[in-house]
Amino acid sequence: MFNHKPVIAISCTTNGAGLTDSPARTIHNPIAYSNAIAAAGGIPVLCPECGVEDYTCLCDALLLSGGQDLSPDFYGEEILNDSVKVDAIRDAYEMELCRAFLSKNKPILAICRGFQLLNVALGGTLYQDLNTQLGFVHFEPSIRHPFFAAPDSVLYRLYGERFLVNSTHHQAVRDLGKGLRATGHSVEGIVESYESEDPGLLIWGTQFHPERLTGAQWDERTPDFASYFAAFLEEVAHKAI
Repeated sequence: MFNHKPVIAISCTTNGAGLTDSPARTIHNPIAYSNAIAAAGGIPVLCPECGVEDYTCLCDALLLSGGQDLSPDFYGEEILNDSVKVDAIRDAYEMELCRAFLSKNKPILAICRGFQLLNVALGGTLYQDLNTQLGFVHFEPSIRHPFFAAPDSVLYRLYGERFLVNSTHHQAVRDLGKGLRATGHSVEGIVESYESEDPGLLIWGTQFHPERLTGAQWDERTPDFASYFAAFLEEVAHKAI
């Protein structure tokens, strides 16, 4: 498929919400992320909490994965309520990793928590708890809800204006970060996808989980998002030439 298979760094989730850096701390990653990258022709590389500079040199792009809530310290707020569960060690590492890839203008694919973290890394803010602040939540993985894509977006090009997705979150983008443009939203008006305003910078992000809507995990209620990952890797391969 490619002359050079794109190597994609994937951030990892942890058991660290509420834990310190101790031997009990574990790093893991849902297999769906790696499967989606591999099926699209890439090489997935999991990133434990070390070697930021090594990953930015080794890898062609970064996939920021889902997980715990991002600490509101990063956008100048205090924790709103007990629903906000943060992992300070992961937050600090992934923010450094994200900024390192940005500094090298390397492509980033952001999903769920990663979508929120990248937005904050670029100066944006979040709703800490949709239920408290806006009176609704997208938190049932078996439910599909309507998504509306902007006409000038990659999602519109691939799947059209309206389709169903699988958001699982109680936090969400509030103010967009610098250089991002919203490219899709939920029926409630929440930003559920963005892209970079700069055509020379490859940034795609979704609040929903496309990696769970590919291959064996796909069901007929939604598009098969295998083509989304394939399109991203095509762009990454083009930039790596």
